[in-house]
Amino acid sequence: MRTLSIDIETYSDVDIKLGVYRYTDTPNFEILLFAYAFDEEPVRVIDLACGEDLDESLIKALSDAKVLKKAYNAQFERVCLGKHLGVTLEPGQWKCTMAHAAYLGLPGKLGEVAKVLNLDEQKDTAGKMLINYFSKPCKPTRSNQERTRNYPYHDMEKWELFKKYNAQDVETERAISHFLENYEIPVVERGLYALDQRMADYGVGIDLELVKSIVGFYDSHADVFIEQSRKLTGLQNPNSQAQLLDWLNNNGLEIADIRKATLEAALENESLKPAVRTVIENRLETGKASVKKYQMMLDATCSDERMHGVMFYYGARTGRWAGRLVQVQNLTKNYMDELDSTRTLVKQGEFDTLEYIYDSMSDVLKQLVRTAFVPPKGYKYAIADYSAIEARVIAWLADEKWAMEVFAKDGDIYKQTASQMFHIPYEQIDKSLRQKGKVSVLALGYEGGAGALKAMGALKMGIPEDELPVLVKKWRKANPHIVKLWKDVEDAARLAIRTKKHVELHHGVSFDCDGMFLRINLPIGRSMSYFKPRINDEGKIEFSGKETNKNVFGTNTTFGGKLVENIVQALARDCLAEALTMIDCFYKIVFHVHDEVIVEVEKDKAEEHLKTVQRLMGEERSWAPGLYLSSAGYTADYYLKD
Repeated sequence: MRTLSIDIETYSDVDIKLGVYRYTDTPNFEILLFAYAFDEEPVRVIDLACGEDLDESLIKALSDAKVLKKAYNAQFERVCLGKHLGVTLEPGQWKCTMAHAAYLGLPGKLGEVAKVLNLDEQKDTAGKMLINYFSKPCKPTRSNQERTRNYPYHDMEKWELFKKYNAQDVETERAISHFLENYEIPVVERGLYALDQRMADYGVGIDLELVKSIVGFYDSHADVFIEQSRKLTGLQNPNSQAQLLDWLNNNGLEIADIRKATLEAALENESLKPAVRTVIENRLETGKASVKKYQMMLDATCSDERMHGVMFYYGARTGRWAGRLVQVQNLTKNYMDELDSTRTLVKQGEFDTLEYIYDSMSDVLKQLVRTAFVPPKGYKYAIADYSAIEARVIAWLADEKWAMEVFAKDGDIYKQTASQMFHIPYEQIDKSLRQKGKVSVLALGYEGGAGALKAMGALKMGIPEDELPVLVKKWRKANPHIVKLWKDVEDAARLAIRTKKHVELHHGVSFDCDGMFLRINLPIGRSMSYFKPRINDEGKIEFSGKETNKNVFGTNTTFGGKLVENIVQALARDCLAEALTMIDCFYKIVFHVHDEVIVEVEKDKAEEHLKTVQRLMGEERSWAPGLYLSSAGYTADYYLKD
C-alpha cells in the first residue's frame, strides 16, 4: 500500500480552539499550503494561496482506499481537506501519527515528540510566528493600512519561510512515523480510531434556543456584577486579574492569585471587609464554569446545529477518551424534579419566575447544561452506563471470588463489601454500613489509605476521621487477593525493567521492556506503554511522561497500586470500546462519558432499542471469560443523568 504524508497550512476567521469542524464552517476558511510526499519521495509544497491547485491524481489519492493517508493530528488535515473538496473523507483510510504517539505514552505535540525521541528531523520553531501572521486575522492599524488579514504579497520573504516550515513538518512527521512503526498500533485500535472519527463527523445536536437564552441571561447579569465591582474598587477593569489581585492585596486580603479555590477559601474569613467580600462573590459568579460551557456551546456549534469533536481519542495512557470543548466528562448531575418545565421557562426567558421558584439560579442553570444536548426530531437518547465496572474488573483480575460471585448474581457489591468488612450478615447491613462499604470500594482498590477515603468524600458522608484507618484495615483484610495483586503487578514490572525479559502475570496480562518502553500487554491485544522506564536510586519505578495535573512532559514515579489502577481502567475502557464497536453497527453514537454511552434511537421504539444497547454492553468478552458486565439505562428527550 502506498502512503501519502500530508501537512497543510490554513486560514480561518474562527479560532481553532472551537474545534476543527467549527474552524472550517465559515466562508473565510481556506487552505493556504499543501505539503505532501508519497512514500519516501521528496516533499512537495502546493501553494494554493498563490494560485496553484491540487492535481487530479492527488485528489484521487485522497479518496483511494489503496493509499494510506498519514498526518500528525490527522483529523485536522482530513476535515480541512474534506471541506476544501466538498466531500467527507473516509477516516478509515487515514493514520494519525499523534494517536499512535499517544498510544505509546509520548507527548501530544509534534515538536515535543521529535524532541523526546531525539530525531534528526525537528520541527521548525519559527512556525508559531508564521502561523500567527498568515493563518489568523490581524488587528487593523495605521501601519498595516487597516487590513484585517495578511496575504503572501504583504511579506514574500516570510511566505517563503512559511512554505519551508510546511515542508519541514512533513519531514518531521514522517521521521516520527518511521520510529513508531517499530511499535505498531494494533488493527483493533485503527478501527476504533475510525469509529471515533465517524462519531466526531456526525456530532451531537445542541438546543440553541435554550443555550442562547441562558447566555443572554448570564451576559446581562455579568454586566451588573462588573459594574458593581467597578464602583466598589474604582478599577477601570475589575475583570483584569492583575488589577483585581492588586486591589485585593491593598484592601487587607493577602493572596497569591485569584483562582476559584483561592477566592472560595478567602470567603471563609469572617473579618473580610463587606466591599472585598462582594467583589470576590461577583468575580466567582461571573467566572462560573457553567457560563463558559454555555458560551462554548454557542460558539462551537456548526451551521448544522450540531457540535462536533467533543471527544478526544486516546486522551489518557489507559486508552480512555478525554473531553473537548465543553468537557462532557465534567458536567453537573441532574437532581431537580421539574427539568421539562424549567427548560421551557428558560426558553421563554422567564428568569424572574425561576428566581422566585428556586433559591439558586446558578445551581439551576448548572443542572441544565446536560440538557442542552438533544437528539433530532423523532428520536430520543438511549443512555446506558456500566454498573460498578472498575470494581467488577479488579475483582476478576485479582480472582477475588466472593466479589465475583456478587457480580455473577447481580448483587449489591457495596452491601456485600460491608458484610465482608464488618462480619455482619448481608441482610443486616443498614444504610450507614452500606455507605462505608461503598466509599471503601470506590477509594481503596488501588492501594489508597485514609487520604483516598477523604478524597472520595468519606468525611462528608459523616464517617469520623479517626475511623478511616480502621476502614482501610478492614477492607484490605476482606480483599486479600486484590492486596496481593498490587505486589504481583509491581514485582512483574520491576522484573521486566531489570531483565528486559517477558514476564507473565495472569488473565492475559503480561509485561515487556526493551529499554525504550515498558509495555503492559492487555488481553484484548493492545498495550499500555511507559517511556524510558527505570528503577531510581531510591528503588522506585520511574518513567518519562506527562506529569500528573501538569501539561508538561517530565519524570513520573509509579507503584503497584497505581499500575493496577492503570490496568483496571484500561480493561474497563476495552469493555466500553468493544461495546461501541458493536453498537455502532446498529445506531448512531453521539458521544460517551466515562463508562456511559449516549445513542440516538427512534422515539417510538426507544425502550426496545435501549435493551439492545444494554445487551451489547453486557455480552461476555471473549478475552475476559468470567468477567460479568451489567449496565443501567434509561431513555430521555435530552441528555441527563438519571
